[in-house]
Amino acid sequence: MGKTPDTELVKRLLIENYGHAPDLVYLIRGNHQKVYARKPCPLEIKSDGWLYFGRIESDGIRLSIEGSFLVGPKATKNVVELGDDMARRYLAGESVEIENKELHGWVIVKWRSYYLGSAKAKEGRLINYVPKERRLRVE
Repeated sequence: MGKTPDTELVKRLLIENYGHAPDLVYLIRGNHQKVYARKPCPLEIKSDGWLYFGRIESDGIRLSIEGSFLVGPKATKNVVELGDDMARRYLAGESVEIENKELHGWVIVKWRSYYLGSAKAKEGRLINYVPKERRLRVE
C-alpha cells in the first residue's frame, strides 16, 4: 500500500478536526512531523516559499499561530473564543480554564477577530502551546 501524499493527509486532518482546509500545498518534513504550506504559483520563482503551518501529532494536527490564521476564519468546529483577560493570560504562556468541559483535543484559540494558535483542550482546560519566544511579557 502506498503512502498518502502530504497534501491529502493534511487536508483530511484539517477537515476532520476544524471543518475546513485551505487550498494550499502541504509538505511534512522531519522526524517531528512539521507541516509547511504554500500557495501554488504558476511562476517559476527560485524561493523556498514555505510557511511553518503546524505539526502532525498522534491525535491530530496542531496549528501554528500562522496556521490558525489561515484555517480559523472558515473553521466550523473546535474554535474556542477567549475574553480579554483569558487571552492575555493565554498569550503570556498560561494554560486557562474553559467552560466547555466536554471539549477534548486540538482547538483553535481565538480572541475577537484574532487567531492565537492551537491549544489542547482537556478536562475543561486549554493546555498552552504558544512558543516561549512569542509569549507576551506580563509585569
